[in-house]
Amino acid sequence: TDRPNVYGYADDTERFIAFQIATLDWMAQWEHQPDVIHCHDHHTGLIPFMASNCLKYQRLNNVPTILTIHNAQYQGQFGWDKLYYLPAFDLWKGGLLGWEDAINPLASAIKCAWRVTTVSPSYLEEMMNNARGLESLLRQERWKSVGILNGIDTEVWNPETDPMLSKSYNLKTVEAGKLANKKALCDVFQLDASKPLFTFIGRLVDEKGADLLPDIFYNALQQHGDNINVLVLGSGDNWVEGRLNQLKDIFGGKYNVYIGYNEQVSHQMYAGADYLLMPSRVEPCGLNQLYALRYGTVPIVRRVGGLRDTVTDIGDGGFGLCHDQTSIWDVTHAINRAVDIYNDKKIFKAVRKTMMKIDHSWDRAALNYIELYQILK
Repeated sequence: TDRPNVYGYADDTERFIAFQIATLDWMAQWEHQPDVIHCHDHHTGLIPFMASNCLKYQRLNNVPTILTIHNAQYQGQFGWDKLYYLPAFDLWKGGLLGWEDAINPLASAIKCAWRVTTVSPSYLEEMMNNARGLESLLRQERWKSVGILNGIDTEVWNPETDPMLSKSYNLKTVEAGKLANKKALCDVFQLDASKPLFTFIGRLVDEKGADLLPDIFYNALQQHGDNINVLVLGSGDNWVEGRLNQLKDIFGGKYNVYIGYNEQVSHQMYAGADYLLMPSRVEPCGLNQLYALRYGTVPIVRRVGGLRDTVTDIGDGGFGLCHDQTSIWDVTHAINRAVDIYNDKKIFKAVRKTMMKIDHSWDRAALNYIELYQILK
């Protein structure tokens, strides 16, 4: 609580190891035996190794362990000089900790966990070719790996009960509800509610394709004149923030940006927007597109990771607009398609109702995890 951030400090390794040891110490003394130990990312990646190999945790040797990888780019590597942080184990097993001349918690967990999951089926396949050096290991352990889509909290993200909205709505009242929220949102940000509203919500970083947004929005606003609106909510790279701010001077009344993050504004944008852009380069699962679907906002996404698994193109009988590359041309073409679809009210209304019927709750995702737990018991 005395630091502004959670990660990125010189003592990350010490903090994460201390947490993992404390967790195992508690479980080793617990009056019950855990059914399964489910670990997430490198921050808990040493638990499968320690539970199976450290002498003080012999009681836990036969407890199944699962690793869920949320983002394989972050692996938590540290030097062998810190090996003494770990409780005693047979040193000949040390190879289970290492990868490329360092202790690598994520690699160790991939080796030692009984099962490996990722947050979407497509991301599992993508990791085989793009996992910051772990590709061969992941291919070797493919037999015990599965992709399970994340869910969303459908109580927090529910347009029928959301207290942050100007007007609540459901499947039956979606048209009137979204229009009321769009008008309220456009009043705040000085936009025209009669035009299609394109939005971006998220971190303004390369991974999200945000480096292309200034040029994408400039081109779209130039091409479509007074026929579209754009609203951005996010923070990240300073140069991206600066260029997005500059667009306000060029396209006043058609474009606005909120630098930072505001939970209430994000809810209002999902409710009031017509489209949400996600031109991500990497997206292991993605939640924003699921929030958009829940609120009747059409997602415009790149076919990558969880976006590929959750959004089907309207042209293929789906409810979103998909493109193959994170490029200015691809996203601009998708925006052009979106304008045409918006102007065909019959299709647009049908797409909205289709997407709001989809179940992306944790209830659905939990069934897949329960099945996995039962297999391991």
